[in-house]
Amino acid sequence: MLNTLSDSFDIWTTAQSRKSKGRGRGTDNLSHYGVQKLRELILELAVRGKLVPQDPSDESASELLKRINEEKDRLIKEDKIRKHNDLPEIRNDEIQIELPQGWEFIRNGKLFSLRKGKKPKNISDENIGLPYLDIEALDRGNIFQFTDDDKCPLSSDEDILVVCDGSRSGLILKGKKGVVGSTLAVIDTPLFIQPYVRLIFKEGFQRWNTSMKGAAIPHLDTKKLILEIIGLPPLPEQHRIVTKVEELMSLCDKLEQQQNGSAKTHEILVNALLDALANVKDSGELQANWQRIENNFDILFTTDESIDKLKQTILQFAVMGKLVPQDAKDEPASELLKRIVEEKKKLIEEGKIKKQNPLPEITDQEKPFKLPLGWIWSRFGNLINLISGQHLRPQEYHDKEEKGMIPYLTGPAEFGTKFPSATRFTLEKRAIACKGNILITCKGAGIGKINIADKNIAISRQLMAIQPLVVNSDYITIIVESINKIIRESMIGIAIPGISREDVTNLIVLLPPAAEQQRIVAKVDELFAICEELKGHIKSTEEIKLQLADTVVDWSVV
Repeated sequence: MLNTLSDSFDIWTTAQSRKSKGRGRGTDNLSHYGVQKLRELILELAVRGKLVPQDPSDESASELLKRINEEKDRLIKEDKIRKHNDLPEIRNDEIQIELPQGWEFIRNGKLFSLRKGKKPKNISDENIGLPYLDIEALDRGNIFQFTDDDKCPLSSDEDILVVCDGSRSGLILKGKKGVVGSTLAVIDTPLFIQPYVRLIFKEGFQRWNTSMKGAAIPHLDTKKLILEIIGLPPLPEQHRIVTKVEELMSLCDKLEQQQNGSAKTHEILVNALLDALANVKDSGELQANWQRIENNFDILFTTDESIDKLKQTILQFAVMGKLVPQDAKDEPASELLKRIVEEKKKLIEEGKIKKQNPLPEITDQEKPFKLPLGWIWSRFGNLINLISGQHLRPQEYHDKEEKGMIPYLTGPAEFGTKFPSATRFTLEKRAIACKGNILITCKGAGIGKINIADKNIAISRQLMAIQPLVVNSDYITIIVESINKIIRESMIGIAIPGISREDVTNLIVLLPPAAEQQRIVAKVDELFAICEELKGHIKSTEEIKLQLADTVVDWSVV
């Protein structure tokens, strides 16, 4: 067992998983799954007597149990704890494991009882007596309320408490002097076994927390908890176990810190190298910078975030003329722009699009670098028709599609991986995104998110539709994806942030020849497919690590 653990240690302890909740990106949204499984393994080995060696000279657990009973009797007589009903005898079919020498099977209720807190009749923000202890007060030290109700359960600095209600049920907390809140309970146990009782609660947290009762407000099944069977070690061994657990948990803390530092360093390194690559000024420098990345490709692009950064760099290369070589035979983009102007004029005359005000000329100061062969500078609005969405009244749309209706999108919540999936439909056709148009979020929390209309769609005021004119629509999508960050940074407003039409139409972009647009789109598709393959490989590798972590830990405690 030890050989298996040590041989695979560097693999399974580095397993990471996404946090189920939270909006963080990069290293902020990763959970150290492997280290967490290591912590679980340490605790389970501890309560099974497999973490430290037994000492035959230790007083047996049966003798310790007599001392525990004597101490509990004393506390009951002094009215410090309540007397509880006798616990049922342990049946043979309830014993699943073999205990080490000197240990004793008991029910949890032999070691401790729970004294449930309650909400006082009188609570005040003013200091009128004792602190009112809730999770916030004990976990973070923030005491906001006080009470003078002396009939409620009290806690001292020597006590340990457990959360009984809510999503954190089973969590143990160090006590303070005060009145115990209704979501907590004091764990009444003799002081000389308290450190080991804390360890029992830590080991059982996941098990008890995932088997809570109740739907609206889940709570700890205290009856089941009291009846659960555990192994009681001799008191000297308890001390050795607690010391060893603290030592190993400290090492786990250091391992997590090391992994956090390594992940952050990796993120900084990837960003620095790719930023340097994107900001090169000549082909020689580009080749040198790319060589550095290529030589370390297998250690740089090992996370979804690093690959997303690589994809963003590919997009930046694409719209700057650095992704594919130019061809002097290509018709220059200046000729393409003439055709765009003619097409826009024709559509205006036919009443298919609205005439727009002339866009500002691009100054020399707005042109940061030399253009590639055949390319030109342009305002983005000159290449597209921008359609602003309009809200529909509730009576103007329906949840079920009927004949003649088209989908109605109210925001990015209905965006899919590429195409939207509408849940509302309408006969109104005031603001329509046509098939192939690029949908972009212009209001709310999802500003900058994009999707492609796969059919004619009515859009709300939270969206705009970008209709390419003559220019390759896939290339326009590449432009939008490459300037997404600029679009998000231009939003204004606090309650409902948003971007204006001008924030989109006034953007300065580079327009390549039509032939090169096709080559760029093909190359981006090719490189993005490789990126997705890399992501798939990372996912399968991480899944193997997670499975290995589970298997090693489960097998190690058998």
